[in-house]
Amino acid sequence: MVKPTFNAGDKLVFIGDSITDSGRRDAAPPLGNGYVAFFKDIVDSQHPELMLNVINKGISGNTIRDLKERWEDDVISLKPRLVSVLIGINDAHRFLGGDLGLSPDDYYKMYSEVLDLTIKRINPVILLIAPFYVSKANELDTFRRKVLQLVSEYVKRVERLSAEYSTLFINLHEEFQARLSYIEPEALAPDAVHPTRKGHMLIALKIYDKLLS
Repeated sequence: MVKPTFNAGDKLVFIGDSITDSGRRDAAPPLGNGYVAFFKDIVDSQHPELMLNVINKGISGNTIRDLKERWEDDVISLKPRLVSVLIGINDAHRFLGGDLGLSPDDYYKMYSEVLDLTIKRINPVILLIAPFYVSKANELDTFRRKVLQLVSEYVKRVERLSAEYSTLFINLHEEFQARLSYIEPEALAPDAVHPTRKGHMLIALKIYDKLLS
């Protein structure tokens, strides 16, 4: 998909789980203190003429099922020029733990339903961001190793969806893993899931590169 164009005042909605939320509902409203806020700062510094209306709709703990539940209120009704979706790590954790999580294939099916509705109703530019897991746990039989292996299946489903729906796509899992040859996981995401400021800056820069650089 070619790089999109934006007009002054265009609305951009970022939706997802705690990685997107990053305190936007409590400690740091309205954008949080993570990648959404960083992205907004980068855009405002590089393209002040655009005055983009960036909206954070992340909610901690969400899965694709939760996004579907609130999609019409939090995305469709806003009629954004762009919607960016980062979801999947909670689906993987819950599926692995047997806690009502969706398998990679069921996750793909529900994600498809959300995209179908979005295109039918508002047809925005869509950016799909693959979930990620920041760990080197490849050898010992640990929970982290199991999550790392499983997350790659969710990543594949998001990449497949992007190809099928002709959306923009960022493989964050690949981006984080590539940096582990030079940086310890602790520096990017101490618990393998929630990024540090450095990790959030990586996400923000990748989104900026994809949309506006």
